[in-house]
Amino acid sequence: MDTLLLVALAAGAAYAFLGRDRLEQLVAIAHAKLPAVELRHVVGAGLLAALALVWSGRNRTEPTPAPPAPDAPLVLRGLFNAHPEAASDAAKLAALFGELAGEVEWDAMQSTPIITTGVAFDDLRVRAFDLRLRGDSIGDRHPRVRAAVKDYLDRVAGTSGKPLTPEQRATWIAAYREVAAAAEAAAK
Repeated sequence: MDTLLLVALAAGAAYAFLGRDRLEQLVAIAHAKLPAVELRHVVGAGLLAALALVWSGRNRTEPTPAPPAPDAPLVLRGLFNAHPEAASDAAKLAALFGELAGEVEWDAMQSTPIITTGVAFDDLRVRAFDLRLRGDSIGDRHPRVRAAVKDYLDRVAGTSGKPLTPEQRATWIAAYREVAAAAEAAAK
């Protein structure tokens, strides 16, 4: 059904873009060169071209993301409460944790990193969420998500506030990216 709709939209767009006069001019030019060409032939050829384009796009085999494995480190799908903003909250969580991972990774490449302790990681996360969400709390709306993320970060990245080694920093970055991926999967 959607193929027919796309073809009709393509034909309508050609008509809207070119206009009836321009289409008639094209048909007149084609008729002078090929006397058997009529307006219906041009429209038919356009529809066939649109159909071929839609059909070729349909038959592409693009990889699709695999569903999370049952033993995935963190699965947030199903933990968001039934709330009108649940999908939006999951997308925001994914974006924020993805950005945090990128910020921490960039900071590590500096000659003197600013984020050097576990406390600094947590302070950055809290402050970034406050700034971006203007005090709105995704965790208040979705406490099971908050608990799962906290448990995951505590288990994987730890709770030490001490200075971090490069390996521990890499663990925090990977953990933030895992939370982002789990939230993105939950948003879909």
